Amino acid sequence: MSSKGVVGKTRRRFSLHHLHYPYPFQNNSSPLPIRYPLKFFLPLKMAAKDDELDFEYPTYFRVYKNGRVERLEGNESLPVGVDPQTGVTSKDVTDIVPGTEVYVRIYLPKLSNSSNTQKLPLLVYTHGGGFCHFSPSSALYHNYLNALVAESQVVAVSVHYRRAPEHPLPVPYEDSWAALQWVASHRSGDGPEAVLNQHADFRRVFLAGDSAGGNIAHNLAMRAGSADAGLNLEILGIALVDPYFWGSKPVRSELLDPDGKAFGDQLWRLLSQSSGLDHDDPKINPVAEGGPSLSGLGCRRVLVSVAEKDILRDRGRLYFEVLGGCGWMGMVEIHEVEGEGHCFHLFDLNHEKAKERMRRMSDFFNRH
Repeated sequence: MSSKGVVGKTRRRFSLHHLHYPYPFQNNSSPLPIRYPLKFFLPLKMAAKDDELDFEYPTYFRVYKNGRVERLEGNESLPVGVDPQTGVTSKDVTDIVPGTEVYVRIYLPKLSNSSNTQKLPLLVYTHGGGFCHFSPSSALYHNYLNALVAESQVVAVSVHYRRAPEHPLPVPYEDSWAALQWVASHRSGDGPEAVLNQHADFRRVFLAGDSAGGNIAHNLAMRAGSADAGLNLEILGIALVDPYFWGSKPVRSELLDPDGKAFGDQLWRLLSQSSGLDHDDPKINPVAEGGPSLSGLGCRRVLVSVAEKDILRDRGRLYFEVLGGCGWMGMVEIHEVEGEGHCFHLFDLNHEKAKERMRRMSDFFNRH
C-alpha cells in the first residue's frame, strides 16, 4: 500500500512491523537498520579520567566523565539569506532568552506580489535530535525549512533551544515556551520583528516539529491550553512528525526491538537526570495513566505523521487513538508512510515519499 491518511476520531488503520529508533537515525537507503552492540549505548564504567566516556550516542554525541559533551553531527552552521533554490529569505534573531544561546531563525517565502502587507500562516517549528543535537542552522533543518516554507507558503519561526545533556529537561521546554511568547508579542503588529508584524497571520498559527521537536510542540500546545497559560496567542493546529513519545511499558513496536527500547530508556534518564522525570511523566508519555487528559490540548487541529519502520510509530498511533477518544473538541488525523524509517524525509528532500509528507503538511497549514 502507499502512504495513507486517516481523518477523524474513529477511523484507524494499523499494521505492525519491526521499527528502529532513537539510536541513531537509520540509513533509509538501506533495507537494514544501523545497529550497534547494546554495550556501547550504556554508561561505560571506567576509571575517572577526563578523557573517559560516561555515555555514548553513536554518531551523535559523547558525554565524558568530567562533564564535557562532544557533539559529532549537526555542528555546521549554514548562513541566513536568500536561498537560491527556493527564493526563501531567512534571518536570525538572538537574545530571545537574555543571556542564553536561545535564538530563532525566521523564514519568509518569496511573496506573490510586492505588497508589504501580504499575510501568511505562521508556523513555529521545533527541531528534533533527541533534545541533544542539531539547531535551526544545521544543514538538515535549514534546508528542510527552506523547502517547507516554499511549499507551504508560510512564515516560519525555527526555534533553537538549549540542549541536553548540558541543559537537561525541562530547559528545552522552557526555552521553546519563551520563544513562543516572543512570537506572541507580535500579535498586535507592534512586536520587535518587522517580518512577523507585516506578514504573519495570527488567526492561523501552527506549531510543528519532528521527533523531540514533535514532543515539544505537543507540550507547548498542552501548556497553551491551560487556564493560567497567559499566552496572548491562539494556536490553530499542531503537526507532529515521528513524535518522540515513550513510556515504561513497551508498545508493540518497542517489543519488537528490545535493544532500541533499552537504549531509549537509558537516553531518557540522561535527558532528565536533574529533573527526576520518569518514563511515564506526561511530557514524554502523554497518554500515561493518571496523567492530564489530552482534552485540554490547546488547539483545534492535529496532524500526526508516522513512518512504518520507526520504533516510535506505535507511540504516535496511540497518541492519535487517545486524542480522538478523550473528548477533545478538535479534529485529529494520522498520516502513515510505508517502508520508511524515523525522520526519513529530512535526509532526501527530493524523495517522492518525502515530498508527499511535505505536501500533507502544506495542506494541513493551508486548509480553510
